Amino acid sequence: MRILPPLNALRVFDSAAQHLNLSVAATDLQVSHSAVSQQIRQLESWLGCKLFERHSEGVHLTPAGQRLQRACQPAFDLLERQCVELRDRADLDQVVLGAPASLLAHWLIPRLEHFEQAHPHSQVRLQTATDIALLERGVLDVLIVADVHQAPGLLRLPLLAEQTGPVCSAALAAGIAQPADLSASVLLHTSSRPQAWEQWARAQGWVLAPEAGQRQFDQLGHMLEAAAAGLGVGIAPQMLVQGHLRDGRLVAPLGFQETGGHFNLYCRAETGGLVRDICRWLADEAGQG
Repeated sequence: MRILPPLNALRVFDSAAQHLNLSVAATDLQVSHSAVSQQIRQLESWLGCKLFERHSEGVHLTPAGQRLQRACQPAFDLLERQCVELRDRADLDQVVLGAPASLLAHWLIPRLEHFEQAHPHSQVRLQTATDIALLERGVLDVLIVADVHQAPGLLRLPLLAEQTGPVCSAALAAGIAQPADLSASVLLHTSSRPQAWEQWARAQGWVLAPEAGQRQFDQLGHMLEAAAAGLGVGIAPQMLVQGHLRDGRLVAPLGFQETGGHFNLYCRAETGGLVRDICRWLADEAGQG
Protein backbone atom coordinates (compact mmCIF):
# COMPACT_ATOMS: atom_id res chain seq x y z
CA MET A 1 0.00 0.00 0.00
CA ARG A 2 1.29 3.45 -0.93
CA ILE A 3 1.91 5.92 1.90
CA LEU A 4 0.34 9.07 0.48
CA PRO A 5 -1.82 11.89 1.79
CA PRO A 6 -5.31 12.38 0.28
CA LEU A 7 -4.80 12.89 -3.46
CA ASN A 8 -7.44 15.61 -3.66
CA ALA A 9 -5.47 17.60 -1.09
CA LEU A 10 -2.33 17.23 -3.25
CA ARG A 11 -4.29 18.41 -6.28
CA VAL A 12 -5.48 21.49 -4.38
CA PHE A 13 -1.93 22.16 -3.15
CA ASP A 14 -0.57 21.88 -6.71
CA SER A 15 -2.98 24.55 -7.95
CA ALA A 16 -2.38 26.84 -4.98
CA ALA A 17 1.40 26.46 -5.33
CA GLN A 18 1.21 27.42 -9.01
CA HIS A 19 -0.93 30.51 -8.46
CA LEU A 20 0.31 31.50 -4.96
CA ASN A 21 -3.21 32.73 -4.39
CA LEU A 22 -5.90 30.63 -2.72
CA SER A 23 -8.77 32.53 -4.34
CA VAL A 24 -7.36 32.00 -7.82
CA ALA A 25 -6.78 28.32 -6.97
CA ALA A 26 -10.43 28.06 -5.85
CA THR A 27 -11.58 29.51 -9.20
CA ASP A 28 -9.26 27.15 -11.09
CA LEU A 29 -10.63 24.13 -9.22
CA GLN A 30 -14.24 25.41 -9.22
CA VAL A 31 -14.57 25.15 -5.44
CA SER A 32 -14.93 27.67 -2.65
CA HIS A 33 -12.05 29.54 -1.01
CA SER A 34 -12.85 27.80 2.30
CA ALA A 35 -12.65 24.38 0.61
CA VAL A 36 -9.14 25.18 -0.64
CA SER A 37 -8.08 26.37 2.81
CA GLN A 38 -9.52 23.23 4.42
CA GLN A 39 -7.66 20.93 2.01
CA ILE A 40 -4.38 22.79 2.61
CA ARG A 41 -4.81 22.50 6.40
CA GLN A 42 -5.58 18.78 6.02
CA LEU A 43 -2.41 18.25 3.98
CA GLU A 44 -0.27 20.26 6.41
CA SER A 45 -1.67 18.22 9.29
CA TRP A 46 -0.87 14.94 7.50
CA LEU A 47 2.69 16.07 6.71
CA GLY A 48 3.28 17.71 10.09
CA CYS A 49 4.69 20.92 8.57
CA LYS A 50 3.52 24.20 7.09
CA LEU A 51 3.44 24.52 3.32
CA PHE A 52 2.40 28.18 2.95
CA GLU A 53 3.08 31.41 4.78
CA ARG A 54 0.24 33.92 4.62
CA HIS A 55 0.90 37.59 4.00
CA SER A 56 -1.12 40.66 3.00
CA GLU A 57 -0.84 40.01 -0.76
CA GLY A 58 -1.51 36.28 -0.68
CA VAL A 59 0.72 33.34 0.20
CA HIS A 60 4.21 32.07 -0.52
CA LEU A 61 5.69 28.62 -0.23
CA THR A 62 7.74 27.55 2.75
CA PRO A 63 10.91 25.47 2.06
CA ALA A 64 8.79 22.35 2.68
CA GLY A 65 6.16 23.63 0.26
CA GLN A 66 8.81 24.24 -2.40
CA ARG A 67 10.06 20.66 -2.04
CA LEU A 68 6.55 19.26 -2.36
CA GLN A 69 5.81 21.41 -5.42
CA ARG A 70 8.96 20.12 -7.14
CA ALA A 71 7.61 16.59 -6.66
CA CYS A 72 3.98 17.33 -7.50
CA GLN A 73 4.48 19.20 -10.76
CA PRO A 74 6.19 16.45 -12.81
CA ALA A 75 3.96 13.78 -11.24
CA PHE A 76 0.76 15.58 -12.20
CA ASP A 77 2.17 16.50 -15.63
CA LEU A 78 2.84 12.81 -16.31
CA LEU A 79 -0.60 11.78 -15.09
CA GLU A 80 -2.21 14.43 -17.26
CA ARG A 81 -0.35 13.37 -20.41
CA GLN A 82 -1.15 9.68 -19.89
CA CYS A 83 -4.82 10.29 -19.11
CA VAL A 84 -5.27 12.55 -22.14
CA GLU A 85 -3.55 9.96 -24.34
CA LEU A 86 -5.79 7.18 -23.01
CA ARG A 87 -8.91 9.32 -23.47
CA ASP A 88 -7.95 10.25 -27.04
CA ARG A 89 -7.35 6.61 -27.94
CA ALA A 90 -10.48 5.26 -26.30
CA ASP A 91 -12.42 5.41 -29.58
CA LEU A 92 -9.76 3.49 -31.54
CA ASP A 93 -10.15 -0.16 -32.41
CA GLN A 94 -7.01 -1.91 -31.23
CA VAL A 95 -5.39 -5.26 -31.96
CA VAL A 96 -2.30 -6.66 -30.27
CA LEU A 97 -0.08 -8.68 -32.61
CA GLY A 98 2.83 -10.81 -31.43
CA ALA A 99 5.66 -12.23 -33.54
CA PRO A 100 9.39 -12.95 -33.30
CA ALA A 101 11.50 -9.79 -33.24
CA SER A 102 13.15 -10.52 -36.60
CA LEU A 103 9.80 -10.95 -38.35
CA LEU A 104 8.46 -7.73 -36.81
CA ALA A 105 11.52 -5.70 -37.77
CA HIS A 106 12.24 -7.04 -41.25
CA TRP A 107 8.84 -8.05 -42.65
CA LEU A 108 5.87 -6.65 -40.74
CA ILE A 109 6.86 -3.11 -39.69
CA PRO A 110 7.82 -1.98 -43.23
CA ARG A 111 4.29 -2.99 -44.37
CA LEU A 112 2.22 -1.83 -41.40
CA GLU A 113 1.64 1.72 -42.64
CA HIS A 114 -0.45 0.37 -45.54
CA PHE A 115 -2.83 -1.38 -43.16
CA GLU A 116 -3.25 1.64 -40.88
CA GLN A 117 -3.89 3.93 -43.87
CA ALA A 118 -6.74 1.63 -44.89
CA HIS A 119 -8.02 1.51 -41.28
CA PRO A 120 -7.58 5.10 -39.97
CA HIS A 121 -9.53 4.45 -36.76
CA SER A 122 -7.52 1.40 -35.78
CA GLN A 123 -4.28 0.84 -33.94
CA VAL A 124 -2.01 -2.21 -34.15
CA ARG A 125 0.20 -2.77 -31.11
CA LEU A 126 3.23 -4.93 -31.82
CA GLN A 127 4.80 -7.18 -29.21
CA THR A 128 7.80 -9.48 -29.45
CA ALA A 129 6.30 -12.87 -28.58
CA THR A 130 6.44 -16.55 -29.49
CA ASP A 131 4.37 -18.13 -26.68
CA ILE A 132 0.98 -19.47 -27.80
CA ALA A 133 -0.25 -19.19 -24.18
CA LEU A 134 -0.28 -15.40 -24.54
CA LEU A 135 -2.88 -15.78 -27.28
CA GLU A 136 -4.91 -18.30 -25.29
CA ARG A 137 -5.00 -15.97 -22.25
CA GLY A 138 -6.06 -12.98 -24.34
CA VAL A 139 -2.84 -11.00 -23.92
CA LEU A 140 -2.45 -11.16 -27.71
CA ASP A 141 -5.12 -11.05 -30.42
CA VAL A 142 -2.90 -12.43 -33.20
CA LEU A 143 0.32 -14.46 -33.05
CA ILE A 144 2.73 -15.32 -35.88
CA VAL A 145 5.24 -18.08 -35.13
CA ALA A 146 7.16 -20.78 -36.96
CA ASP A 147 5.86 -23.49 -34.57
CA VAL A 148 2.78 -25.60 -35.26
CA HIS A 149 0.15 -25.68 -32.49
CA GLN A 150 -3.09 -27.64 -32.35
CA ALA A 151 -4.98 -25.90 -29.57
CA PRO A 152 -8.79 -25.95 -29.13
CA GLY A 153 -10.41 -22.61 -29.85
CA LEU A 154 -7.56 -21.34 -32.05
CA LEU A 155 -7.52 -20.85 -35.81
CA ARG A 156 -4.29 -21.50 -37.72
CA LEU A 157 -3.47 -20.03 -41.12
CA PRO A 158 -0.24 -21.07 -42.89
CA LEU A 159 1.21 -17.68 -43.74
CA LEU A 160 4.74 -17.79 -45.16
CA ALA A 161 6.77 -20.69 -46.53
CA GLU A 162 10.40 -20.04 -45.71
CA GLN A 163 12.93 -19.90 -48.50
CA THR A 164 16.35 -19.81 -46.88
CA GLY A 165 19.79 -19.16 -48.26
CA PRO A 166 23.31 -17.88 -47.53
CA VAL A 167 23.80 -14.10 -47.53
CA CYS A 168 27.03 -12.12 -47.43
CA SER A 169 28.84 -9.06 -48.75
CA ALA A 170 29.45 -8.71 -52.49
CA ALA A 171 33.18 -9.22 -51.94
CA LEU A 172 32.66 -12.61 -50.26
CA ALA A 173 29.94 -13.61 -52.74
CA ALA A 174 32.45 -13.39 -55.61
CA GLY A 175 34.13 -16.57 -54.34
CA ILE A 176 30.93 -18.61 -53.77
CA ALA A 177 29.52 -20.44 -56.80
CA GLN A 178 28.39 -23.70 -55.18
CA PRO A 179 27.73 -24.99 -51.62
CA ALA A 180 31.17 -26.60 -51.37
CA ASP A 181 32.75 -23.13 -51.65
CA LEU A 182 31.29 -22.31 -48.22
CA SER A 183 33.75 -24.73 -46.60
CA ALA A 184 36.36 -21.98 -46.64
CA SER A 185 33.99 -19.39 -45.15
CA VAL A 186 33.15 -18.35 -41.60
CA LEU A 187 29.51 -19.30 -41.10
CA LEU A 188 27.34 -16.93 -39.07
CA HIS A 189 24.61 -18.38 -36.81
CA THR A 190 21.79 -17.03 -34.65
CA SER A 191 20.84 -18.56 -31.31
CA SER A 192 17.14 -18.46 -32.28
CA ARG A 193 17.75 -20.72 -35.30
CA PRO A 194 20.77 -22.88 -34.35
CA GLN A 195 19.90 -25.57 -36.95
CA ALA A 196 19.39 -23.21 -39.90
CA TRP A 197 22.66 -24.05 -41.63
CA GLU A 198 22.18 -27.80 -41.21
CA GLN A 199 18.62 -27.66 -42.58
CA TRP A 200 19.72 -25.67 -45.62
CA ALA A 201 22.72 -27.93 -46.26
CA ARG A 202 20.49 -31.02 -46.10
CA ALA A 203 18.12 -29.50 -48.66
CA GLN A 204 21.13 -28.85 -50.92
CA GLY A 205 22.53 -32.36 -50.50
CA TRP A 206 25.65 -30.84 -49.00
CA VAL A 207 27.30 -32.03 -45.80
CA LEU A 208 28.13 -29.17 -43.42
CA ALA A 209 31.79 -29.42 -42.44
CA PRO A 210 31.95 -29.63 -38.61
CA GLU A 211 35.33 -27.86 -38.57
CA ALA A 212 34.02 -24.80 -40.46
CA GLY A 213 34.66 -21.46 -38.75
CA GLN A 214 31.64 -20.08 -36.93
CA ARG A 215 30.33 -16.94 -35.24
CA GLN A 216 27.23 -16.88 -33.04
CA PHE A 217 24.79 -13.97 -32.62
CA ASP A 218 21.77 -13.54 -30.37
CA GLN A 219 19.70 -11.65 -32.95
CA LEU A 220 19.17 -11.93 -36.68
CA GLY A 221 19.76 -8.20 -37.14
CA HIS A 222 23.22 -8.45 -35.60
CA MET A 223 24.08 -11.42 -37.79
CA LEU A 224 22.97 -9.56 -40.92
CA GLU A 225 25.10 -6.56 -39.99
CA ALA A 226 28.09 -8.87 -39.51
CA ALA A 227 27.45 -10.45 -42.91
CA ALA A 228 27.20 -7.04 -44.58
CA ALA A 229 30.48 -6.03 -42.92
CA GLY A 230 32.23 -9.05 -44.43
CA LEU A 231 32.74 -10.99 -41.19
CA GLY A 232 31.33 -14.18 -42.71
CA VAL A 233 28.36 -15.74 -44.48
CA GLY A 234 24.97 -15.66 -42.77
CA ILE A 235 21.90 -17.81 -43.33
CA ALA A 236 18.46 -16.18 -43.40
CA PRO A 237 14.93 -16.44 -44.84
CA GLN A 238 14.51 -14.46 -48.05
CA MET A 239 11.51 -12.54 -46.73
CA LEU A 240 13.60 -11.10 -43.89
CA VAL A 241 16.48 -9.85 -46.04
CA GLN A 242 14.66 -8.38 -49.03
CA GLY A 243 15.51 -4.82 -48.03
CA HIS A 244 19.21 -5.65 -47.65
CA LEU A 245 19.23 -7.39 -51.03
CA ARG A 246 17.52 -4.46 -52.76
CA ASP A 247 19.97 -1.89 -51.47
CA GLY A 248 22.98 -4.10 -52.21
CA ARG A 249 24.20 -4.41 -48.63
CA LEU A 250 23.84 -8.19 -48.94
CA VAL A 251 24.07 -10.67 -51.79
CA ALA A 252 22.56 -14.17 -51.97
CA PRO A 253 25.19 -16.00 -54.06
CA LEU A 254 23.35 -19.35 -54.12
CA GLY A 255 19.78 -18.07 -54.08
CA PHE A 256 17.10 -19.34 -51.70
CA GLN A 257 15.47 -22.73 -51.27
CA GLU A 258 12.50 -24.03 -49.28
CA THR A 259 13.62 -26.06 -46.29
CA GLY A 260 10.19 -27.03 -44.96
CA GLY A 261 9.76 -24.18 -42.49
CA HIS A 262 6.57 -22.09 -42.33
CA PHE A 263 5.35 -19.12 -40.38
CA ASN A 264 1.79 -19.70 -39.14
CA LEU A 265 -0.76 -17.12 -38.09
CA TYR A 266 -2.98 -17.88 -35.09
CA CYS A 267 -6.01 -16.10 -33.66
CA ARG A 268 -8.86 -17.11 -31.37
CA ALA A 269 -11.77 -18.67 -33.24
CA GLU A 270 -14.40 -16.38 -31.71
CA THR A 271 -12.70 -13.10 -32.67
CA GLY A 272 -13.92 -10.90 -35.51
CA GLY A 273 -13.87 -7.29 -36.66
CA LEU A 274 -10.43 -5.75 -36.72
CA VAL A 275 -8.69 -9.02 -35.83
CA ARG A 276 -10.18 -10.74 -38.87
CA ASP A 277 -9.33 -7.69 -41.00
CA ILE A 278 -5.65 -7.81 -40.07
CA CYS A 279 -5.53 -11.59 -40.56
CA ARG A 280 -6.89 -11.19 -44.10
CA TRP A 281 -4.44 -8.36 -44.76
CA LEU A 282 -1.49 -10.40 -43.50
CA ALA A 283 -2.50 -13.29 -45.76
CA ASP A 284 -2.67 -10.90 -48.74
CA GLU A 285 0.75 -9.45 -47.91
CA ALA A 286 2.24 -12.92 -47.59
CA GLY A 287 0.80 -13.85 -50.97
CA GLN A 288 2.50 -10.85 -52.56
CA GLY A 289 5.91 -11.96 -51.23
